[in-house]
Amino acid sequence: MFPWFWSWAPQLHLPLSGDVAQRIDPNAWFAAIPPEAGNGQIEQQACAVASYGKQLGLITELLLDVTQQTAPTSAQGQQALRQLQAIRDEIEGLKVSSYALQADALVRQAQALQARRPELAQRMVESLQGDAAPAPAPRRRRRAQ
Repeated sequence: MFPWFWSWAPQLHLPLSGDVAQRIDPNAWFAAIPPEAGNGQIEQQACAVASYGKQLGLITELLLDVTQQTAPTSAQGQQALRQLQAIRDEIEGLKVSSYALQADALVRQAQALQARRPELAQRMVESLQGDAAPAPAPRRRRRAQ
């Protein structure tokens, strides 16, 4: 390849293929709530108390409990109940599989720790069993400047 060719190499940007500048700020979502739809500050504080997922989960569980006592009579209500139960079951399945993956990753990390630093692995086991207080974090050495 000829090195001088690279100075003449064109840069081609197809549509939607250029640089992307995106503001990624979780708090920006609350600021984007229109004034007539609600108050962003209150929404943010409410989410600090309980996330939307937690709130919806509690409402779903309560609603499903109430429908056990009084079943919906219309076909539309019965269909909505079946859909809500299916959604709840699918979400619970997602949680179970996610936690199982996390547990598997933790086991692999603990096995690696056991192989490299058995005394730290033992301290971790004792801490998880409640027999020992967690040790202070190791100090980092300062770099010479």
